[in-house]
Amino acid sequence: MIADASSAETRASRIGRVVRGHAIPVIDERAVRAAAGIMFLLGGAAFATAFFTGSAQPLQPFGMFFMIDMLLRVTAGDRWSPTLMLGRLAVKGQRPEWVGAPQKELAWWLGFGLALVLCGSCLTLLFLETAFGICVGCALQSRFSKQPPKYCPGDTCDTGSSTHFAAPWSAPVGHPTPEPSVTTRPKSS
Repeated sequence: MIADASSAETRASRIGRVVRGHAIPVIDERAVRAAAGIMFLLGGAAFATAFFTGSAQPLQPFGMFFMIDMLLRVTAGDRWSPTLMLGRLAVKGQRPEWVGAPQKELAWWLGFGLALVLCGSCLTLLFLETAFGICVGCALQSRFSKQPPKYCPGDTCDTGSSTHFAAPWSAPVGHPTPEPSVTTRPKSS
């Protein structure tokens, strides 16, 4: 049994490490928390900059960094994550608090998945605008805002008082759709 325990310790785990007395690979929770704090500070700085400048530009590099950091954690291993490296440095003198690595891996996959869904949603909205001229923001403002959208691209919204949103493939609001030409015979008396 001792030989099995020593060979288990020498096996490298992709996420976490095998520590004597633990049945599964573990990771230092203090380092993970420090890494989360670093990520939170970076995200907070990006959001604050975006808020005060009125531009979403600072969020783009943060979103990409977040996705890459999470992807590195779950594919290459936690040793390659820049924020976890810094987190380990920050708690180097403290006693490790070992927690199971599998639940951290699941949380990191969840973080990566959410970031991917969010970026995918943004790309979908950009595609709809570019390829079809569909302004989802105009449609949402028309649906949920008290103020109707004005000056929409392609005249898809009415600049008047109407709160209706028209799809770009239909006639703009306020402009009647041409009726199909139907010839009718006068009624005979």
